[in-house]
Amino acid sequence: MEKVKTYGLLHLCIMVFSFTGVFAKAAANAYNAGGFTNPRLYIFVFAMLMVCVVYALAWQIVIKNISLHVAYANRSVYLIWGQIWAVAIYSEHLNLKNIIGLIVVLLGVIIVTLNTNYDEEGRETA
Repeated sequence: MEKVKTYGLLHLCIMVFSFTGVFAKAAANAYNAGGFTNPRLYIFVFAMLMVCVVYALAWQIVIKNISLHVAYANRSVYLIWGQIWAVAIYSEHLNLKNIIGLIVVLLGVIIVTLNTNYDEEGRETA
Protein backbone atom coordinates (compact mmCIF):
# COMPACT_ATOMS: atom_id res chain seq x y z
CA MET A 1 0.00 0.00 0.00
CA GLU A 2 2.92 2.33 0.75
CA LYS A 3 4.19 1.83 -2.80
CA VAL A 4 0.83 2.92 -4.26
CA LYS A 5 0.82 6.01 -2.05
CA THR A 6 4.38 6.91 -3.06
CA TYR A 7 3.68 6.51 -6.77
CA GLY A 8 0.42 8.43 -6.39
CA LEU A 9 2.27 11.34 -4.78
CA LEU A 10 4.97 11.15 -7.43
CA HIS A 11 2.46 11.38 -10.26
CA LEU A 12 0.48 14.10 -8.53
CA CYS A 13 3.73 16.05 -8.23
CA ILE A 14 4.43 15.51 -11.94
CA MET A 15 0.90 16.53 -12.88
CA VAL A 16 1.26 19.76 -10.89
CA PHE A 17 4.56 20.48 -12.65
CA SER A 18 2.93 19.96 -16.04
CA PHE A 19 0.92 23.13 -15.45
CA THR A 20 4.08 25.14 -16.06
CA GLY A 21 3.52 24.52 -19.76
CA VAL A 22 -0.08 25.66 -19.50
CA PHE A 23 0.89 28.87 -17.74
CA ALA A 24 3.81 29.45 -20.11
CA LYS A 25 1.51 29.24 -23.12
CA ALA A 26 -1.03 31.51 -21.41
CA ALA A 27 1.76 34.01 -20.69
CA ALA A 28 2.87 33.89 -24.31
CA ASN A 29 -0.70 34.50 -25.46
CA ALA A 30 -1.00 37.41 -23.02
CA TYR A 31 2.27 38.88 -24.31
CA ASN A 32 1.09 38.53 -27.91
CA ALA A 33 -2.16 40.28 -27.01
CA GLY A 34 -0.65 43.26 -25.20
CA GLY A 35 3.10 43.02 -24.84
CA PHE A 36 4.80 43.81 -21.55
CA THR A 37 1.99 46.15 -20.52
CA ASN A 38 -0.53 43.29 -20.29
CA PRO A 39 -1.05 42.50 -16.57
CA ARG A 40 -2.14 38.94 -17.42
CA LEU A 41 1.41 38.26 -18.59
CA TYR A 42 2.73 38.83 -15.08
CA ILE A 43 -0.08 36.84 -13.48
CA PHE A 44 0.74 33.79 -15.63
CA VAL A 45 4.49 34.15 -15.12
CA PHE A 46 3.93 34.34 -11.35
CA ALA A 47 1.64 31.28 -11.52
CA MET A 48 4.31 29.41 -13.46
CA LEU A 49 6.93 30.26 -10.85
CA MET A 50 4.62 29.24 -8.00
CA VAL A 51 4.00 25.88 -9.66
CA CYS A 52 7.77 25.40 -9.89
CA VAL A 53 8.19 26.21 -6.18
CA VAL A 54 5.42 23.80 -5.17
CA TYR A 55 6.88 21.13 -7.46
CA ALA A 56 10.41 21.56 -6.06
CA LEU A 57 9.20 21.18 -2.48
CA ALA A 58 6.96 18.21 -3.28
CA TRP A 59 9.69 16.53 -5.34
CA GLN A 60 12.07 16.62 -2.36
CA ILE A 61 9.46 14.92 -0.20
CA VAL A 62 8.65 12.27 -2.80
CA ILE A 63 12.23 11.27 -3.65
CA LYS A 64 12.91 10.41 -0.01
CA ASN A 65 10.74 7.32 -0.53
CA ILE A 66 11.72 6.27 -4.04
CA SER A 67 14.99 5.78 -5.90
CA LEU A 68 16.09 8.48 -8.29
CA HIS A 69 16.19 6.26 -11.37
CA VAL A 70 12.54 5.35 -10.89
CA ALA A 71 11.54 8.92 -10.05
CA TYR A 72 13.27 10.37 -13.10
CA ALA A 73 11.86 7.68 -15.39
CA ASN A 74 8.38 8.48 -14.13
CA ARG A 75 9.03 12.19 -14.60
CA SER A 76 8.76 11.69 -18.35
CA VAL A 77 5.01 11.25 -17.79
CA TYR A 78 5.14 15.05 -17.83
CA LEU A 79 4.97 14.75 -21.63
CA ILE A 80 1.70 12.85 -21.43
CA TRP A 81 0.16 15.42 -19.06
CA GLY A 82 1.36 18.19 -21.34
CA GLN A 83 -0.44 16.64 -24.29
CA ILE A 84 -3.59 16.13 -22.22
CA TRP A 85 -3.60 19.82 -21.24
CA ALA A 86 -2.88 20.90 -24.82
CA VAL A 87 -5.92 19.00 -26.06
CA ALA A 88 -8.22 19.78 -23.12
CA ILE A 89 -7.38 23.45 -22.60
CA TYR A 90 -6.08 24.71 -25.94
CA SER A 91 -8.04 22.38 -28.27
CA GLU A 92 -4.88 21.22 -30.00
CA HIS A 93 -4.94 18.01 -32.01
CA LEU A 94 -2.78 14.94 -31.59
CA ASN A 95 -1.41 13.23 -34.66
CA LEU A 96 -0.26 9.63 -35.02
CA LYS A 97 3.38 10.52 -34.25
CA ASN A 98 2.32 12.21 -31.00
CA ILE A 99 0.34 9.17 -29.93
CA ILE A 100 3.14 6.74 -30.82
CA GLY A 101 5.64 8.89 -28.90
CA LEU A 102 3.40 8.98 -25.84
CA ILE A 103 2.97 5.21 -25.94
CA VAL A 104 6.76 4.75 -26.12
CA VAL A 105 7.22 7.06 -23.12
CA LEU A 106 4.56 5.21 -21.15
CA LEU A 107 6.06 1.80 -21.98
CA GLY A 108 9.48 3.03 -20.85
CA VAL A 109 8.07 4.19 -17.53
CA ILE A 110 6.28 0.89 -17.03
CA ILE A 111 9.42 -1.14 -17.82
CA VAL A 112 11.59 0.83 -15.38
CA THR A 113 8.94 0.70 -12.68
CA LEU A 114 8.27 -3.03 -13.01
CA ASN A 115 11.98 -3.85 -12.92
CA THR A 116 12.35 -2.25 -9.48
CA ASN A 117 12.39 -4.64 -6.53
CA TYR A 118 10.57 -3.98 -3.25
CA ASP A 119 10.63 -5.67 0.14
CA GLU A 120 7.55 -6.72 2.14
CA GLU A 121 7.07 -3.20 3.55
CA GLY A 122 7.09 -1.53 0.13
CA ARG A 123 10.64 -0.12 0.32
CA GLU A 124 12.98 -0.43 -2.63
CA THR A 125 15.79 -2.91 -2.40
CA ALA A 126 19.05 -2.85 -4.31
